[in-house]
Amino acid sequence: MKKVYFLIFIVFQNHSVAVMNLSEPNNSIVPQAEKVEHSHQYHNESRVDNYQWLRDDDRADKKVLDYLSAENKYTDAQLSSHKTEIENIYHEIIARLPHKESTVPSKIDDYWYYSRYDTGNEYEILARKKHEMTAEEEIILDMNLRAENQAYYYSNYQEISPNHQILAFSEDTSGDLQYTLYFKDLNTGTLYKDKIENTSGEVVWALDNKTIFYIKKHPVTLLGYQVYRHKLASNEEDVLVYEEKDNSFYLGIGNSTSRNYLYIMAGSTTSSEVLYLHANKPNGEFMSFLPRESNHEYSVEEFNNEFYILTNWQAHNFRVMKTSLEHSNNRQKWQEVIAHDKETLIYDLNVFSNYIVLEQRNDGILHLKVINRSDGSSKLIQSKEQTYTMWLDYNPQQNTDVLRYSYASMTIPFTVYEYDMQTEKQKILKRDEIATEYNPDDFHSEKLLVKARDGEMVPVSLVYKKSAIPLGLRPLLVYGYGSYGSSVDPTFSYSRISLLNRGFIYAIAHVRGSQAKGRQWYEDGKLLKKKNTFTDFVDVTKGLLEKDYGDKNNVFAVGGSAGGLLMGVIANTDGMLYKGIIAQVPFVDVITTMLDEDIPLTTGEFDEWGNPKIKEFYDYMMSYSPYDNVKKQNYPNMLVTTGLNDTQVQYWEPAKWVAKLRDMKTNNNLLLLRTNMDAGHGGTSGRYQQYKEVAEEYGFLIKLISD
Repeated sequence: MKKVYFLIFIVFQNHSVAVMNLSEPNNSIVPQAEKVEHSHQYHNESRVDNYQWLRDDDRADKKVLDYLSAENKYTDAQLSSHKTEIENIYHEIIARLPHKESTVPSKIDDYWYYSRYDTGNEYEILARKKHEMTAEEEIILDMNLRAENQAYYYSNYQEISPNHQILAFSEDTSGDLQYTLYFKDLNTGTLYKDKIENTSGEVVWALDNKTIFYIKKHPVTLLGYQVYRHKLASNEEDVLVYEEKDNSFYLGIGNSTSRNYLYIMAGSTTSSEVLYLHANKPNGEFMSFLPRESNHEYSVEEFNNEFYILTNWQAHNFRVMKTSLEHSNNRQKWQEVIAHDKETLIYDLNVFSNYIVLEQRNDGILHLKVINRSDGSSKLIQSKEQTYTMWLDYNPQQNTDVLRYSYASMTIPFTVYEYDMQTEKQKILKRDEIATEYNPDDFHSEKLLVKARDGEMVPVSLVYKKSAIPLGLRPLLVYGYGSYGSSVDPTFSYSRISLLNRGFIYAIAHVRGSQAKGRQWYEDGKLLKKKNTFTDFVDVTKGLLEKDYGDKNNVFAVGGSAGGLLMGVIANTDGMLYKGIIAQVPFVDVITTMLDEDIPLTTGEFDEWGNPKIKEFYDYMMSYSPYDNVKKQNYPNMLVTTGLNDTQVQYWEPAKWVAKLRDMKTNNNLLLLRTNMDAGHGGTSGRYQQYKEVAEEYGFLIKLISD
């Protein structure tokens, strides 16, 4: 069971809005947000916030919407000279997508399940075949039909009933991550009358084929905090079976691979707890596998009624232990199966009859280790590349010696392998197609280390197209994230080829705050060490230039969400090192967000950023918070993106930030704000439409190089 990192932010506080003022230099309408002084008071200090009026919780205030629209029109005007280039890039990207595409079928009982796209489809079609793949196809759900007349559509969860007769599926039609659950009778093709609103989208079935469990979201905070039991097609009221009282914890639900147990997973940044219920006793009570305690994180996987525990108890990088339910609450009775390795971080595991497979990270690379349960011998699944990503795929059968795993690199498309754990033979089940001409040998990827200012060696993954143009004369784009222990792995991108074909070097800086070099790498990039994330990124950029990777006059940076925070910090501290910065849905108003405990999502972030109600953390966060540190100085060209319905980083954070930057910056470099008026944190939905935003970002970079 995978450990989940929640990348959640919420912003708040009401204030009145004001009318904007517009000026028109250089034949372009430059939006200038009016200043309306608002004071935030804390720790006997006052922070003046002239743009708090841009917050509108209802997204309905005409003055605010007019301002965002004006910013969009200004962005349109500034990019109009490269409109054709942007359209060309978009068509290049979607031309690479195969016209028809299908996932590798997975066998569950008598059925083979898969999803596919038909030519021109924006959304998936879920389908299955009975007994053999040569059988007639049965379409379970056509999301294209469900998405008709919707500006946004996304289904984050689909779950078949144990008897394979009912499909439960989720829908979000605004991008605000509030999912409605629907249920489809696969015998008749009709929907049940049951409709459950304001959920996380997750659903698990009990073995009676009529009981499901789901997570209800708080109506104000949107935090998933309650688990309910629902009886399908009955008049019974839904029953609350669990409520999370600690608003620093997030909830998830799932089941064991064997489908014998149902799980409720509660987790914070530093602690977790699993509750279990026999799947054939849906009216029973969920019991705690092991009560939560500070600084202990664990997850469980069951095989033949033995429970394998991935735990950081006395193991900073996690180890694997096992026990019975009888002794689950007594760690002294747990047996160690796989010992702690101070150089290797374990992420996940699959348990089979004869083998255990670990998904783990060593030296920055995510890879797989296969362990023979009978003699303890182990082997790594090898790759010929030096920088790649390898992870566990869907393995619903435990009584098998055949493993399915996925692989990708910065030059090799996503590939699904079947691996015989006994013979070590493997075969490709599917490799993503590229519809246009593409030869991976035309590109070069590599991994290197760059020294940070404190002597730490920061891993970097990079890729570029082979050509006669010296690397030192090429544009360099550096990507970074570095929060929540989430590591950005080197994988393939259909869209990135358009940049590489135009000579770009693309680099991922695996900065502290991620877990690229193990758990300690994360610990050294959070709380009162958070600045390591920012300085690592700058040092990587400078180090690459010193190694002749990139033209110092054409250096760019990009990051989103918490990576957008990273972009905001470097814009203030080292902005002119970069010709351009793209900040996607950036979390930039750190102090204002983290001081509002009325929003439970805020308290859930205290273990990541710190609690600013404590003066030490307040001062530290104030020293880097991008919005609070905007000053009169030169800034690079910047493109800032947001979604009006974003519930993770609310639209007004980037809007306020851009307004303040526009007022304070002392040069004429471009500053653009693009608000998607129909989407949320993830941007536009749809297989093709999502690439319009990517193409615009690429067009922004190319404009800066060519103008």
